[in-house]
Amino acid sequence: MTDNNPSHELESEVRSYSRAFPIVVKRAQGARLWTDQDEEYIDFLAGAGSLNYGHNNPLLKQSILDHLQADGLVNGLDMASVAKNEFIDTFSRHILEPRQLDYKMQFCGPTGTNAVEAALKLARKVKQRSGIISFTNGFHGMTLGALAVTGNEYHKEDIYSGNTNVAFMPYDRYVDGVEDSSVLLRKYLEDASSGVGLPAAVILETVQGEGGINVARSAWLRSIRKICDDFDVLMIVDDIQMGCGRTGTFFSFEEAGIRPDIVLLSKSIGAYGLPMSLVLLRPELDEWDPGQHNGTFRGNNLAFVAATRAINLYWRDTNFSGAIRKKSHRVRDFLQRMASRFPEAAFEVRGRGLALGIESRAMPEIANEFREQCFREKLIIETAGASDQVLKFLPPLTISESELEAGLRKAERAMETVLRSKRGNPVRIAGQA
Repeated sequence: MTDNNPSHELESEVRSYSRAFPIVVKRAQGARLWTDQDEEYIDFLAGAGSLNYGHNNPLLKQSILDHLQADGLVNGLDMASVAKNEFIDTFSRHILEPRQLDYKMQFCGPTGTNAVEAALKLARKVKQRSGIISFTNGFHGMTLGALAVTGNEYHKEDIYSGNTNVAFMPYDRYVDGVEDSSVLLRKYLEDASSGVGLPAAVILETVQGEGGINVARSAWLRSIRKICDDFDVLMIVDDIQMGCGRTGTFFSFEEAGIRPDIVLLSKSIGAYGLPMSLVLLRPELDEWDPGQHNGTFRGNNLAFVAATRAINLYWRDTNFSGAIRKKSHRVRDFLQRMASRFPEAAFEVRGRGLALGIESRAMPEIANEFREQCFREKLIIETAGASDQVLKFLPPLTISESELEAGLRKAERAMETVLRSKRGNPVRIAGQA
């Protein structure tokens, strides 16, 4: 697609989303964007999961405005503040205590990758071992330590990270014909000659977002938890994209009934698209010395205000989770219907909550064509997976039913257009002549 934005002459070549979506956004509300040309788009990207509560959520906006109007603290490093204390109390009472989770909270620099770095450092400090186990197709961030535990080849060239003391194991259902890949991890740790030393920690996503919407089964997660217990290894769950309700429950691991030793949150924990990251750790693991892992912007009080308001609005009962599940069923039904209508595309539908994806086994390259045609239909949606082979549905959790239906209609038109245009290998629509 043509990029006509003159400011890009001055912006680094590293930019990415502005290439995929060559528009200039002027205004945003809920699940909708408006450009400087007053064109309207529906957003199924949601800030890559950082806008679970939508753009400029009016129920959150006022609390931020009130805080600014009262000259409330904005950046306080890690000083105590009213906003920070209220967040800690609210998160403890309405998120941790109902789930019987006993975690301390560590506030990091503002990005998810900083939480990953903190967790890896802490695990190595506590266990006095440097090894880390990660998994195929995992994505954990773009700084050097996080890149070392990231599986995506495009991001993790050895000149950046060197993969120092990181071993990769197959994620659930990664190997065809292997029912439970966790037995391989156990075997490697049992065998002193496997070449994989006893690690400090295992890091994983329960649903791999950037990796292609790969969902780990609860039984597999419980097996990994048991292995960590048996070998005195810490279990780190990276919930940066899949936490804060994305899978239907606040934490993505709740369905599996496990308790990680360390949990990482960012993206939508800031509630309004505001930068914030959080490491949750079992109290006995808190062996940090003062200032041993810090960051200038670990005290974003506007994020504390918005996060506190979001928890009070959406997470004091189960209604919000129920609404997410209802919308999830609607998107999944749509994707299954598309798979049935176009059987020759050999579609596979997968995901949980409002993190859903569809991949064509017959034409894996077609996902990028879908994304481009969706953009022409004025739907913002991205791809995921090692080869960008999965069309990834990640709308705001608060999206209205009418906006969701409008977005799905756009996706349907786009997919129909692409599939019908295939020449030399025409795709017949089931039920039509």
